[in-house]
Amino acid sequence: MTNNLLLRRAAVSAGAILVATAEFAILHSAVDVDLAAGTGNATRQITVAAVVVAAAVAALAGWALLALLEPRTGRARLWWTSIAVAVLLLSLLLGPPSGVGGGAKAALALLHLSVGVVLILGLPRSRPEGRNR
Repeated sequence: MTNNLLLRRAAVSAGAILVATAEFAILHSAVDVDLAAGTGNATRQITVAAVVVAAAVAALAGWALLALLEPRTGRARLWWTSIAVAVLLLSLLLGPPSGVGGGAKAALALLHLSVGVVLILGLPRSRPEGRNR
């Protein structure tokens, strides 16, 4: 993997994290949405640190999968995008419904969608055209 490709993918990953962080700040501070998720009988506040870690984990997992697929198939982008969309849909089904209240559910859905869209649109396209085996 070239340094240029590493920098492009790192920039996309950082962009996803920054988008999630900015959205969290706006939703939490400006719009005053109480970001909390319920699991069983417990309620957990969602912090900016949790948002950053979740976005970073998603970015690294996507990056790793793409790095595994690229040398093995000429259709890495197609496979990666299909898997990434499936993971995003699964995260939307599992994550936001645990929000406590309508505002938290909507905010969680927005956070999941924005990180997913940035990664899905950015990561596979960070490789220059014609460079995907």
